[in-house]
Amino acid sequence: MSFEKISVVGLGYIGLPTAAMFASHKKYVVGVDVNQHAVDTINQGEIHIIEPELDHIVSAAVAEGYLKATLKPEPADAFLIAVPTPFLPRKKDEIPTPDLSFIEAASKAIAPVLKKGDLIILESTSPVGATEQVADWLAVARNDLTFPQTHGNKADVNIAHCPERVLPGHVVRELVENDRVIGGMSSRCSERSVELYRTFVKGECVVTNARTAEMAKLTENSSRDVQIAFANELSIICDKLDINVWELIALANRHPRVNILQPGPGVGGHCIAVDPWFIVSNTPEQSKLIHVARDVNDSKPSWVVEKVKLAIADYLQANPDKRVCEVTVACYGLSFKPDIDDLRESPAMQIVKKIVSLHSGNVIAVEPNIHELPSSLEQAQLESFEIAKKTADIHVLLVDHKEFKERKISSDFIIDTKGIWR
Repeated sequence: MSFEKISVVGLGYIGLPTAAMFASHKKYVVGVDVNQHAVDTINQGEIHIIEPELDHIVSAAVAEGYLKATLKPEPADAFLIAVPTPFLPRKKDEIPTPDLSFIEAASKAIAPVLKKGDLIILESTSPVGATEQVADWLAVARNDLTFPQTHGNKADVNIAHCPERVLPGHVVRELVENDRVIGGMSSRCSERSVELYRTFVKGECVVTNARTAEMAKLTENSSRDVQIAFANELSIICDKLDINVWELIALANRHPRVNILQPGPGVGGHCIAVDPWFIVSNTPEQSKLIHVARDVNDSKPSWVVEKVKLAIADYLQANPDKRVCEVTVACYGLSFKPDIDDLRESPAMQIVKKIVSLHSGNVIAVEPNIHELPSSLEQAQLESFEIAKKTADIHVLLVDHKEFKERKISSDFIIDTKGIWR
């Protein structure tokens, strides 16, 4: 069975590029989002996020009539759910627990328009068992249809999990080239999911079951988190021992079987900073290493803030005529990784927020990928690199954007968390 009309629920950093890729291959795509601004922007042939090449694909798809955005789902042959999975509210020091309310809302939203023969794929990064939960929600909402948890290959509606695994800034290319892990709730569910993704995916579509597919994504990002935690812990140790951590790592990596990652101000984004907790919350007694790695990376922003406080003290000692309220701190970078506008779970954001709350002087933020600061940073000033370089007394490098790599600052008061101005 071919898929002529596809619905993508959630038009964010993953959903919109995915919808655009299907539309660029002459599939009729209805994108669904609760954000009116996002819907209106897309229907004008424009995009509300920053992702290289995506604007041209969306513009062409909308102009040719293959892509439109709506606030409510419409009937389709396949539904892809790509909505956020944040954490539930928690007390300090409690293990974060995933919030499936967005997935539940998306499932219940598409339920009224489902028909026999439809395929549903959960792309949202999810704790193990979430795909089965989607199937249960749908079965309750549509008792006139059958689902794979009870009818297997003979179900009216097929359901699978296929986690996204793309790198922001390279999403368009990686959606096509990367292998996909596809976990169906039955072999029929997997077969039909492979058929759908083959519309544009050139990488291999590797079939497994839904639970293993869910765990695969969590495992990939937890592995990276543990490796980054080692590098971040090394940076703290080296600072204590007066050793250049970047030189040390470069030397250690000359070993043919060693590949240590680079340290930074912490870990951010919607994947690596989040996904390990999905494992820890489900199996706290069995995931001790993953838990410790999360704690190491989550604590790094506080360590950076302490370094900034020491730099301010050193500056005041070197300039006794200055008062603390006259010291300007410039923070370079707010996004969670280089050359994008995504501020989600950004350690740089945490650091700048803390500096603003602690420092009585001016705080300048330099972020070339955004046009205005979020409301949480309204007390800071968004300025250009040139102004920050000229006016700031303390310089804090938090994100290695290409603009910062191309221009260096010479000062005795630099906290370089990425090692590009050393």
